[in-house]
Amino acid sequence: MLHEFTGVKRIAYFSMEIALANDIPTYAGGLGVLAGDTLRSAADLSLPMVGVTLASRAGYFQQKIDGMGRQIELPEMWDPALHARQAAAKVAVQIERRRVWVGAWVYRIEGLTGGCIPVLLLDTDLPENSVEDREITHFLYGKDAAYRLKQEIVLGVGGVRMLQGLGFEIRKYHQNEGHSALLAMELLNRHKYSQRDLRPGESPYDAPAVRSLCIFTTHTPVEAGQDQFDYDMVDRIAGGDFLELTEVRKLAGDDRLNMTRLALNLSDYVNGVAKRHAEVSRHMFPGYEVHAITNGVHPHTWTSEYFAALYDNMMSGWRHEPEQLVRIEHVPNQLVWDAHTNAKQRLLNRVLDTTGCALDPAKPIFGFARRMTAYKRPDLIFSDLERLRAIAKKQPFQLIMAGKAHPNDEGGKHLIEQLHLHARELGEDLPVVFLQGYDMHLSLDLVSGVDVWLNTPLRPLEASGTSGMKAAFNGVPSLSVLDGWWLEGCVEGVTGWAVGNAQAGNESNDVVDLYAKLENVVLPLYYNDRAGWISVMKHTIGKNASLFNAHRMIRRYATEAYL
Repeated sequence: MLHEFTGVKRIAYFSMEIALANDIPTYAGGLGVLAGDTLRSAADLSLPMVGVTLASRAGYFQQKIDGMGRQIELPEMWDPALHARQAAAKVAVQIERRRVWVGAWVYRIEGLTGGCIPVLLLDTDLPENSVEDREITHFLYGKDAAYRLKQEIVLGVGGVRMLQGLGFEIRKYHQNEGHSALLAMELLNRHKYSQRDLRPGESPYDAPAVRSLCIFTTHTPVEAGQDQFDYDMVDRIAGGDFLELTEVRKLAGDDRLNMTRLALNLSDYVNGVAKRHAEVSRHMFPGYEVHAITNGVHPHTWTSEYFAALYDNMMSGWRHEPEQLVRIEHVPNQLVWDAHTNAKQRLLNRVLDTTGCALDPAKPIFGFARRMTAYKRPDLIFSDLERLRAIAKKQPFQLIMAGKAHPNDEGGKHLIEQLHLHARELGEDLPVVFLQGYDMHLSLDLVSGVDVWLNTPLRPLEASGTSGMKAAFNGVPSLSVLDGWWLEGCVEGVTGWAVGNAQAGNESNDVVDLYAKLENVVLPLYYNDRAGWISVMKHTIGKNASLFNAHRMIRRYATEAYL
């Protein structure tokens, strides 16, 4: 089954989550969608890669919202056998000094031009394992720190062993975030100096050889967001097999096992996911060279059928070379507006079917959808309800929101309740709809169907962000805080509008500037200058979609990190 993939050296792409398809719940949010887009673009470009992730049989969670806006989490079970084929290999890892067997499912990502990327879904739900161990790969980001460490042993150590067991030849190991950093410890065990060549006190491991094999992409601009484990727990769960704690402390920190530090110390190429994020990372980790490769999104996945048909007609070949979208200027305005109108109506139909709320297609719709957590500030637009109400009465607009809060993030879940409260307070003065069950299909309907994409994170915590890039493929401009990718993508009044300035510490000005842009710039342009609005839509496509795509991103990884 795997013979077609094992005849050439590949880049092994490790990620705790990968969004393979909407109905395969192996992703929680942006990190997983980025991983899926990376591999989809690699398949389109026939770049030899292999993905490695967990089966996550119980998914992340299925989101339900009750009448008071409270999030309810339900398991989202899926059967890998319905989507993938079982690999003919099993490997063992040691957890709590017992043997845990790991199997794999092989999922195929078919590219648009004939390329294909295999993805290994690691699975401990095997009859050889105890009930407890069978559940290690069930819940994405589930349970506690001990459970997470067990998962990361399976991903990093089990992933390397599975690749070897299946006959893959690996050129480089690309770690998408620090969850898989234990793969470097497994590689260290395979690169040891002969004892007779060692001087007293010298490390037995050939760290330079391992570094030459490893690539690390960090997505976390804050220390608290990095996986860290107490060494007592590390010794209890991971000791006795591949970890010598004396060596680990040298590489991952004296006090705790910091997965980011481990990845930094054992990777030859390290990058952030936007130019600003790379700068922030260099300040966080002085002494390390951190490159910048700004994220991108997969063109075919995130372009609505209406715009895809338009591009096919006017710029054939854009799916393989998204840079062709710079030619959007030559497309008649009416064709662009018609494509958008169709996408908008599809979104309105979805809102009506799922909530019973009939939004007005003649009024602009602002969209906000992402992980619900405090630093994303989904409530920023509601900071002054009376001011917001006055703006909406003068120039009516509508707001659609969506997003999941992590089950352990009580603050994020409270934010969802507050959004529902604000919606009730505003009533008919400003229609606000919250759509439950945020997934890839809903995301596509939102980024293509709204008129403006809103993003208001706390600087500098948005490492990149990709939702605005998806919107750009559908001619939807952003109204966003200058952070992450938007620092590179925003041309004021041309591709969208900035909220506040680029400096952290000016959060109080963001509300003032957001309301001013709404009242004095964005809404007047929408209502009073249709040609001007379509010009912004075209620039969004021609200047942003043509650049912030995963084809450009993966080509940069190939030339700068993989080769």
